[in-house]
Amino acid sequence: MSAVTVEERVGCVRFSVRVQPRASRTEIAGIQHGALKVRLQAPPVDGAANEALVDFLADSLDVPRRMIRIVAGESSRSKVIEALGIGAGVVIRLAEGR
Repeated sequence: MSAVTVEERVGCVRFSVRVQPRASRTEIAGIQHGALKVRLQAPPVDGAANEALVDFLADSLDVPRRMIRIVAGESSRSKVIEALGIGAGVVIRLAEGR
């Protein structure tokens, strides 16, 4: 398994996520081509999967929901996420399951 690619910026990090909507449960499913693979129970209808992704990442990274935003890929399975107020190590530990 390769590592998730995390770009550190001033006050935030950016990382790629590959989403699988309509999964049996919401969970992190590993790393795929440098992106965090996330399975979501929510369907990709009316932004439900995007909302579920933001909620899940906020809970998983232990930050308020407003600190997570999708900066690219709103209508795609491949997305770029920006998380404010955390370092790259937090995302890497999440990807590794720690």
